[in-house]
Order: sequence, then C-alpha cells, then structure tokens
Amino acid sequence: MDWGKLKRWGLRGRVKRLTRRVRDLEDRAMGREDVQRLIAQSLLVPALDMPSLPADAPFLAHSTCTAADFQHPRYFQLCRYMHGRPQWHRKQWEWVFILHHLLEAGALRDGARAIGFGVGREPLPAVFAMAGVDVLATDAPDAIGMAGGWASAAQHSATLEDLRFPWIPDDLFERRVAFSTADMTAIDPALSGYDFTWSACCIEHLGSLRAGLDFVRESVETCLRPGGVAVHTTEFNLSSDESTIEEGGPTVIYRRSDLLAFAEEMRGRGHEVAPFSVGPNAHGLDFHVDLPPYLSDAHLRLRLADYSCTSAGLVIRKAA
Repeated sequence: MDWGKLKRWGLRGRVKRLTRRVRDLEDRAMGREDVQRLIAQSLLVPALDMPSLPADAPFLAHSTCTAADFQHPRYFQLCRYMHGRPQWHRKQWEWVFILHHLLEAGALRDGARAIGFGVGREPLPAVFAMAGVDVLATDAPDAIGMAGGWASAAQHSATLEDLRFPWIPDDLFERRVAFSTADMTAIDPALSGYDFTWSACCIEHLGSLRAGLDFVRESVETCLRPGGVAVHTTEFNLSSDESTIEEGGPTVIYRRSDLLAFAEEMRGRGHEVAPFSVGPNAHGLDFHVDLPPYLSDAHLRLRLADYSCTSAGLVIRKAA
C-alpha cells in the first residue's frame, strides 16, 4: 500500500483506522457482510477538518440532527468551547444543541444556577462551570444506572470525580459543580429555583413516551424559576409518524406528532416553546443509517428495532 499517496490525499489516517477496525471484526469472528458494511460506512465519511458553510448560513435551524449542522463554523466554535473536536456523531450534536440554545437564551452567565439530569460522563457540567454557572449534576441511582447498562458503557456517573476533565481547574470545578443522584420519574420538590435545566437523550429511557414527557414538564415546572430555560434532547423516529416503540424495553422513540402535541400542551400551561421542525435530507450522511453494533464513524442516524432514528431537541422557557 502506498502510504505516501494516501497521506497526500488525506486518507492515511482513515485507512489505518479502518484496517484496525477490520482486524477487530475478525477478532470478534464477525461475518463477511459485517466487514463489507464497515468498509462502506468508513469510506462514506468525509473529512470534518474545516467548516464548509458560510458563517451567515442558518445554524441549528431545525430541531433534529442534520449533516449541515456539522459543517457550520458555529459548530466548530462550540466544539472548541467544549474543549473538543468536531465529530460526525449525534451525541456531540446533542451537547452542541444544548449549549447553543442556552447561549442564545442568555442562560450562561456568572452566578446562574443549573441542574442537569442523567448527565453520565458528558462535559457539559464542567463547560457550564467554566462559564461561571453553579451546577448540580445528577444521574440515576447506581441500581438504575447498572440496570440500563449505562455504567458498564461508561455512560453513568456515580460521583463528582466522574465529571472532572483535565481542562477545568480543580478549584473552579470543586467550587462550581456538585453531584447528586436523582430519580427522573419523581423529582424532589426541593430541586427548585434553577435558571436552566438540561438532559441529553435520557427521557426515552423512563419506560414510556408519557413518562418522558412528564419528566420534561416537571423539569420546567418544579425545577425552574419563572423565566428559566429547559433544553432536552431525545430519540426521534424518522421512519414513521404513526407506529413507534411507545413503552417497555430499554428505550422508546418519539414521533413528530408526540413532540408537537407536547409543545401545544406546554403552551397551554403558559410556557414558551420553540417551534419544532424536522430538518431536510440535504447531504449524503442524512441518508446513511448506522446499524448495530454501531461501529460507524458517521453516527447521525441509527436503526432502533424497525425504525430509523436520530436525535431531536426541545427548548422551553417557563412562564414568567
């Protein structure tokens, strides 16, 4: 293999990573079709080294994850804000979505108070602390985290140390960030008076569509001060606005009709809800669906049960 040509073409690193991953597949005794799928997925992924959209293009113009969001200069800026590099991954998109909308709402200011739910090992508590926010980061009790498989997948936090990152000074982290467990299906009424609240893809794990939406409502009405802001992301069904996974199992999947009806419900209770819209398919990666075991470098859409899904977000301001 001519590594010099691959380097000049900007493909050397990707081919090396692909080679390692094919070996991993061979070690796991996966079949030829799995290897071929992995190769096709890896070759599909374009470089994400520089933004390709103009700075004045709309950013996060829709409520669902689309490839165009990753190509905007603002996406690169917010990744740097989080001390990370852009990746074609919807989990990173969720963090950017939350950060962007909180910045737009003016919520990140010195002395603000925030509460996050199901924070796992995400960087947002530390990011918000760096902005001067006092953060209570919460996650499910250990038994629930283990039951959901989150702890074994390093997606569950049990102590404050799980949320520490090397780029935040220790004294600032310890002064600004606190940790507690919290049951999202029964929020403690004492958790109130916060300026903003957030969660990243947690509400779909609460047992049913209704349970997740009840949590979002309670996070607004119990946790926030008047005028406070809530930003939550969740799984979104791209395949159907009729059938979906409504309850039981490890996850449910929200439809457009579910989220539109909930937005109207919250407006009826006096709250302000940002318009919910589904982004268009305008890039090759908008048509690419990652399949289990989710090894793709392009993880914007994935297959859950019989449905193609992506991430979607809700932004709600509590009635004044």
